[in-house]
Amino acid sequence: MAYGKSQRLRPKRRRQGKTDYHRRLRLLRSGAPRAVVRVSNTQVICQLVSYNPSGDAILQSVNGKSLTDSYSWPEDASKKSIPACYVAGYALGKKAISAGNHEAVLDIGLAASSPGSRVFSALKGMIDAGLDIPHGTSVLPSEERLNGKHIDDSLSSSVEASIEAIEGAHK
Repeated sequence: MAYGKSQRLRPKRRRQGKTDYHRRLRLLRSGAPRAVVRVSNTQVICQLVSYNPSGDAILQSVNGKSLTDSYSWPEDASKKSIPACYVAGYALGKKAISAGNHEAVLDIGLAASSPGSRVFSALKGMIDAGLDIPHGTSVLPSEERLNGKHIDDSLSSSVEASIEAIEGAHK
């Protein structure tokens, strides 16, 4: 039998370092759907998620694989770079607006919020698509980074082609 004062365990996802429940509660109190952006080892995942007591419901979703399948993103290009995150955010914004969602709050999870990062390039894509998300302009990356000129000049034409494909798909 154990001796000593009883200890209260922290929630499982907090112990695993997956969820900050204080931040999550602040996001849920807004009442707006969350624009969730996650960058994995291979791709970016952008989702529009609404709260449901039985479990969060994913309203719209775009990931790096769907960029190459549906939006003419080059097969050999990175699916988690700043331009890829921008295009994924733009595609999510257009899908959300065509489904009737016009506002959201950004949820970056436990990612570091350094200005100009991939998460904020996805935010810029959602804003350019017309989604209303509260933000500060100082965190957004520059236009030449969004177009991929810091990587390769040919990537900027791929960004433009993907944006045109998204516009054509969501009219």
